[in-house]
Amino acid sequence: MTAARIAALLGAFRPGDQALGASELARRTGLPKSSVHRLTGHLVTQGLLERDGTAVRLGLRLFEIGQLAGRERGLVDAARPYLADLREATRNTVHLAVLEGTEVVYLDIVRGPDAPALPSRIGGRFPAHATAVGKAILAHSPASVLDTVLAAGLTRVGPRTITAPGLLRRQLTRIRDEGVAYEREESGVGVTCAASPVLGATGRARAAISISGWSNRVRVERVSPAVRTAALALSRALP
Repeated sequence: MTAARIAALLGAFRPGDQALGASELARRTGLPKSSVHRLTGHLVTQGLLERDGTAVRLGLRLFEIGQLAGRERGLVDAARPYLADLREATRNTVHLAVLEGTEVVYLDIVRGPDAPALPSRIGGRFPAHATAVGKAILAHSPASVLDTVLAAGLTRVGPRTITAPGLLRRQLTRIRDEGVAYEREESGVGVTCAASPVLGATGRARAAISISGWSNRVRVERVSPAVRTAALALSRALP
């Protein structure tokens, strides 16, 4: 199917990639080089890819489309003052994320000067069960959402990732009661986070906000009230 092949080609680009040649695109997508040459030619014509010598890179047209396609653009704009305040108050990295399938997608990140170099990036994804933002959202989502996550398997990501369904369920119950989720080296070595859900009118999570820092520098219990307050304020501010 042509649409699936185009999606595979565009999805082959990873953070840090500048330009990719036909051989590398074929290797990453599993497509024949002849198909890669033909499809990239069409994508260059449409402005979705750009030529860079014998290679291609993502085109500006993709950025333009992405700006129009942001379904949560209003959420990002509304959240920015709260994220900025949290960053100034804690000097640590602040995330805004939503759930898509079994993963969280980071909509905005405000990096703190004293924060660790985290693998998260705007538009990036991470398994929901291995993040504080993911657990905050799951705790305030329908049971069917959690069932989907559990059915996909709780893959180990960091040294302390929760891989037992029963333990995850117990944590989510506590998170529902307290309104704050914690992550201690579940997504990576030395990283700790506190997150709180951004709730819609029905009480279900639309997103989550988190503060992340080094586990030996940040006491997440101390910053969690600020995260909780920001998430509640944003929840009230959203239409």
